[in-house]
Amino acid sequence: MVIKHLVAGFTLLAAFGVAPALAQVKVGVVASATGPTALVGIPQKNTVALLPTRAGDLTIEYIALDDASDPTQSVTAFKKLINEEKVDALIGPTGSPNSMSVLQFAAESGTPMLAPVGAASVVLPMTPEKKWAFKTTQNTDIIAHALVQDMLARHIQTLGFIGFADAYGDDWFNVITALARANNINIVATERYQRSDSSVTGQALKLLSAKPDAILVAGTGAAAALPQTTLVKQGYKGQFYQTHGAALPAFLKFGGQEVEGTILAASLMLVLPEVADSNPSKPIVEDYIRRYKAMYGEVPATFGANVYDAGLLLAQAIPIAAKSAKPGTPAFRAALRDALEQTHELVATQGVYNMSPEDHSGFDERGRELITVKNGTWVLLK
Repeated sequence: MVIKHLVAGFTLLAAFGVAPALAQVKVGVVASATGPTALVGIPQKNTVALLPTRAGDLTIEYIALDDASDPTQSVTAFKKLINEEKVDALIGPTGSPNSMSVLQFAAESGTPMLAPVGAASVVLPMTPEKKWAFKTTQNTDIIAHALVQDMLARHIQTLGFIGFADAYGDDWFNVITALARANNINIVATERYQRSDSSVTGQALKLLSAKPDAILVAGTGAAAALPQTTLVKQGYKGQFYQTHGAALPAFLKFGGQEVEGTILAASLMLVLPEVADSNPSKPIVEDYIRRYKAMYGEVPATFGANVYDAGLLLAQAIPIAAKSAKPGTPAFRAALRDALEQTHELVATQGVYNMSPEDHSGFDERGRELITVKNGTWVLLK
């Protein structure tokens, strides 16, 4: 099975028309194009074909592999890219648990890794291991602060929480617990579920019995809609909040009428027509969507844009690193890591990046919009 996915990765590379013999910088990409996280991973895999193929005077080759949403296969793919392909940088994997599973291998090899995942635990707290990891999705606290501010405006005093039983759910639970406590919001019920669960009836009944004013769901895509639709059918009438992991068409399709009025904070991509033309990221997003739609006949999910931003970050950092070392060497990889850490005011699809030794995500409030669901689509919350 692993060999099948690795072979598929090289077939994908050939389809992209990349000429390995001409490439001077090699970038490995691991995406969950199959398995439970495929709704997130497919637009990420598709986006590889749109990434920059030149940075300064250097050409870039991308080697894309599918880990089938399995952290064990993520490790296998990372090791192959590092040890056999000798890549200069890594993009991926797709899921937060997958990214946590490969951190040590990026660090041990001294290869910078750009993770398009939600959990801030990939880069926080900063450790010698995590100094090789960067993140192209908004950190949990930036999104959570926006949600809590809305809760306060609505005079919400009690909150229920249900999230994935993995790194993504853990990260959200830790952040929202601290923020709720600081703002005198009482978390009255906490439940967990698996990404692959088809029913959360038991957890929903426990949440319902606690009678919270609002419920926060920490999941992704259609799986994020499952607790909400279950609770609505059981009669819950309070306010629902979702994380930026819900920002997929599958959430709207699966949730239907039951997700109307949901509030989340996420990328401007969801509400691009409503975003002011003065927003610096808007033209970057428009160009990405135009190119993606021309190639695949559909609009990409925001998660694809996280990989696109990884490409933009590398394209800016590669020429800087090349001034001090040659691609394909440990010195170049270290210089590339240093250059990424010095990213300043890079405008990309998800916001504006400003990295530092303490902050390997680099977003501020320009990286989020407060959004709701109205008539089956995303709209700015006004």
